[in-house]
Amino acid sequence: MNAAEEPLLGWLAAEVEQELPELALLSTDARIAREEAATELSPPDIRARLRALSDRFRGARAVSIRREPVPAAYRVFFRHIGLDPDVEHTPIEAAVLERMLRGGFLSGGLLEDVLLIALIDTAVAVWALDAESVDGPLGIRPSRAGERLGDGGELEELPVGSLVVADSTSALASLFGEPAAAHSAGRATRALRLYAIQVPGVPRIYVEEALWSCRSALELT
Repeated sequence: MNAAEEPLLGWLAAEVEQELPELALLSTDARIAREEAATELSPPDIRARLRALSDRFRGARAVSIRREPVPAAYRVFFRHIGLDPDVEHTPIEAAVLERMLRGGFLSGGLLEDVLLIALIDTAVAVWALDAESVDGPLGIRPSRAGERLGDGGELEELPVGSLVVADSTSALASLFGEPAAAHSAGRATRALRLYAIQVPGVPRIYVEEALWSCRSALELT
């Protein structure tokens, strides 16, 4: 990734920066240049990559993944913010558990597959937003009283003070959670805002690699 394509460092609310100074959000914009829509069946090269990754993650590797440095760092951070990683699985552990239950990394569509490949390769999760639904830079802040994700609707109120990914107007996703439906990529989406969360113990290069992997796969023509 050249200098012009380097991810942007997101903002942290003052209270988050004070308590979690090594927490960071990195984001980059991408376009789906492939013929397929975000939710359509992945092209053959993406599905072949998933099959190859399935072969790499068999029983022994799946059991030991949590002890590898990057997955272990996310487990430590989960505990630090009050999440039990044995109950609320980190993204990489959730993906590997799903692989074991389903017998492989199964294709779920172009965008879902590209995000999964980046996660398996780097142990860093990437989330995608419809860029047209985002207002300004992304950052991390505590949720506010009565706040709901996205445009609210029928969603339950967020626990006050829980960490959320937000733009200048609303909370888009819980930290490490899936984006609200109003901000998720759909069939017509071509412009994306990709983001990833860096925690203490995870080198920045891993986060940048995960974002670059998604962007390059989506922009391949």
